[in-house]
Amino acid sequence: MLILGPNKSGIEKAKKILKNGGVIIYPTDTIYGLGADIFNESAVKKVFEIKRRSYKKPVSVLVSNIKQIEKLAYLNRRQKNFIHALFPGPFTVILKSKKIVPKILTAGTGKIGLRIPDSKICQKLSRNLPITTTSVNISGKRPLTNIQKIIKEFYNKVDAIIIGKNLSNKSSTVIDLTIWPIKILRQ
Repeated sequence: MLILGPNKSGIEKAKKILKNGGVIIYPTDTIYGLGADIFNESAVKKVFEIKRRSYKKPVSVLVSNIKQIEKLAYLNRRQKNFIHALFPGPFTVILKSKKIVPKILTAGTGKIGLRIPDSKICQKLSRNLPITTTSVNISGKRPLTNIQKIIKEFYNKVDAIIIGKNLSNKSSTVIDLTIWPIKILRQ
């Protein structure tokens, strides 16, 4: 297990780990996330196992730009305009997923949660490689925001942790854009 800095070298090492099927912990603009390459099913399964998360619960995806969103989800003009106004920021948008999205991420709903955090680390990590973005915690427990506690609890469960500052315990606001008027699912 590696402890990495939030610098260029650390981010490059984390990207190699992700490309090789590893799981990392990384800081976002809200809370710490568990990341794996969304197209590597065994890596995504590791995320579910680490969190002890039910496969019936979807996992959101971190991307670096709207073009990546368009590869993973269907967007109409209204949705696209809304997303342009939101991102980057502390939001997750729910959209109808395209067939390219692995079903394990959608829990069979046909919908996918997508984020573009206001974080250079996240944008560099997910450039050309969409990754999972789910809170660092055991399912049902509060997300961990203190990096020392994260290291203590998850040290031997992931391949790397990118060190960042202690974050707020506020998760992203989740907005369902598959319906109109839109609906806030989590504030």
